[in-house]
Amino acid sequence: MTTITNPRLKPGFIDRFLLMVEPYEIPTIIVFNKADLYEDADFEVFAYMEDLYQGLGYTVILASAKTGDGVKELKALLKDKVTMLSGQSGVGKSSLLNQIQASLQLRVGDISEYSGKGQHTTTFAEMHPLDFGGQIIDTPGIKTLGFIHLEPNQIAHNFREFFALSSQCRFGGACLHRNEPNCAVKAALEKEEISPLRYENYLYILQEIEDLNHWERKKNM
Repeated sequence: MTTITNPRLKPGFIDRFLLMVEPYEIPTIIVFNKADLYEDADFEVFAYMEDLYQGLGYTVILASAKTGDGVKELKALLKDKVTMLSGQSGVGKSSLLNQIQASLQLRVGDISEYSGKGQHTTTFAEMHPLDFGGQIIDTPGIKTLGFIHLEPNQIAHNFREFFALSSQCRFGGACLHRNEPNCAVKAALEKEEISPLRYENYLYILQEIEDLNHWERKKNM
């Protein structure tokens, strides 16, 4: 779960989270909450993000814990499944859960006026049964996501649109899509067939992994 405003969207966080679940083929729903606060410019950003991630095969929902928008659609997706709800502090996870099932009465908090960031109200992960079937796990807000368990080529393999093109690269699955010759991903980027935003986030994460010392990386996780 994320939001375009209050707190402001961090696009890189979405790709970092997807990189946590993609290696394990965990189905993921991207929920943009707090739609009642969006202005015209925010809806334009949402439209871009919706088009991007739906185009990659992810389910994207626009929701509002205040108005109830998106709740019916979410309940249909959650029914009879075990779902973990995750996101940064302040995006309204607990508030939206209270809309999905009012009997939960989860404690909610406000955005800090000083930092513009969310303040933790959920302090530990807890599973709740859903009256309409299934369970949902509410989790504390995430500040950062690291990837000490992944190698550089695993980053490339788990950006799904990059992986789909990698067979056309000169170096195939070994290509990191950065400076290699005859790279299909770089060619698609130049043709605007893949998102510059996703590619920029990819390069940032890739550099982060390469900057780690070898003893900082975890094996067999």
